[in-house]
Amino acid sequence: MSAGFRFRDFVPEESSEKGFDSLFKIFMQLVTVTSGDVSEALQWLNELDKQYGLTDNEYGMGDFIEDLKKKGFIDEDPQQPGAFNITAKSEQNIRRSALEEIFGKLKKSGQGNHRTPHTGQGDELSTDMREFRFGDSLEQIQMTESIRNAQLNHGLGDGGFMLTEGDLEVRENEHKSQTSTVLMIDISHSMILYGEDRITPAKKVAMALSELVKQKYPKDFLDVIVFGNDAWQIEVKELPYLQVGPYHTNTVAGLELALDLLRKRKTPNKQIFMITDGKPTCLKEGNGYYKNSFGLDRKVVNKTLNLAAAARRLKVPITTFMIASDPYLQQFVQEFTEVNQGKAYYSSLKGLGHLIFEDYKRNRRKSV
Repeated sequence: MSAGFRFRDFVPEESSEKGFDSLFKIFMQLVTVTSGDVSEALQWLNELDKQYGLTDNEYGMGDFIEDLKKKGFIDEDPQQPGAFNITAKSEQNIRRSALEEIFGKLKKSGQGNHRTPHTGQGDELSTDMREFRFGDSLEQIQMTESIRNAQLNHGLGDGGFMLTEGDLEVRENEHKSQTSTVLMIDISHSMILYGEDRITPAKKVAMALSELVKQKYPKDFLDVIVFGNDAWQIEVKELPYLQVGPYHTNTVAGLELALDLLRKRKTPNKQIFMITDGKPTCLKEGNGYYKNSFGLDRKVVNKTLNLAAAARRLKVPITTFMIASDPYLQQFVQEFTEVNQGKAYYSSLKGLGHLIFEDYKRNRRKSV
């Protein structure tokens, strides 16, 4: 008689992954959350070590800090003895980690890797087949399919094998095109209100997208701007240090700057991605600001919609990623999207990176 199955409580084995690598992964996350404040990140890591036993008797927090310095991830602040700064090596590692976390590990491929629906003499084979046309290259002719067509159309017959132009079958090529993208990040105060950190996921998405463009689409252009009471461009290396300010939401300033940057680009495809969690509430007027945090002020909204229409005339679609589910805002976002003929997503923080990545890859338009 079979003894059957014997069940007991599952007791997981203690993780043996202790040491620099395991601590470094957590440290990279903490540095992003603390906007590049190494001391605060190390304090948090020390607290996590006390609570969860991240280190052991053979490798402690002191060893980890020394290794960070030796490996070139942090260096001492010359103006503040005992304080540390992250290095360019760390900045690059943070971007790479964000890419792996949000988009998965991506293999490098050819340059300018945006496909378009236009076929012809491009630089990548598609799966579509068609009849031979004048101007097609010999490399496009699919010999197996062409010979099969000849046998079906003519047979062998007394004259032997015969292949005509009508039997030739070619594989389509797809054009690729360069794309210029401006990523707008809302840094108004609401991005950290209501007990939810919205700026850290936005930073991670920006870092991951910049690393994606660098690795997979090196001919593309990606500009990053932030907007609060005003709007200004930032470099990719500044993203880990990005912080929310005591700002309102001047969407108009952000869109104006984005369109100015895109006008300078000579690529056929241009687009704007806007990450925000709220409604436009602010305008620059002279040396001051016009502000209204209550409701959707028509003065502010109308200027925002005018810019959406201007972008449409310039053939610049705007994709809005609204990381808030307030029904009050959906009507405005819908109107903004219709005026621009762009797209809008109402995304959770968890799904933000996936949506932006997929939308970036789906850009297959070719302007003429």
